[in-house]
Amino acid sequence: MPAAPNRDGPRVNEDIRVPQVRLIDQDGEMLGVMTARDAIQRAYSVGLDLLEISPNADPPVCKILDFGKFKYEQQKKKNEAKKRQKVIEIKEIKVRPNIDENDYQVKLRAMKSFIEEGDKVKVTLRFRGREMAHQDIGVKVLERIRGDMDFATKVEQMPKMENRQMVMVLTAK
Repeated sequence: MPAAPNRDGPRVNEDIRVPQVRLIDQDGEMLGVMTARDAIQRAYSVGLDLLEISPNADPPVCKILDFGKFKYEQQKKKNEAKKRQKVIEIKEIKVRPNIDENDYQVKLRAMKSFIEEGDKVKVTLRFRGREMAHQDIGVKVLERIRGDMDFATKVEQMPKMENRQMVMVLTAK
């Protein structure tokens, strides 16, 4: 069994060092099994390159095509895939246990827009001073947020205490 290509990308022309190959011509028609030398000769006769498509097959499958054009197409596909990829960010919203109604509505709208964009939302509820004695108020605020955001989100991380703050993470359903 021949080894897979060791450099970046498939083997081309003289790099193909196997006795026999299964050849596909430039029109996509199967020409059958022949020696690698004959396949390279056919490729050169039409002014193209011989490219090893499937090196692990027995015998390896090779195709006659323009290698420069092939590399260009591969690069284009890679860039297109990179463009379509969405990086999920974690947006943080900070609230307080005694948050005012208007502030609460503003933060809720911001959370909704973050979720619609496909980001995760980390809700941080910070306690100051004597508020630590009334953590139940903070839990109620986070439960209210969870209830109001329930239509579009699920809780990835339930509310938990970290030092003087309570943290909850929401993601889109």
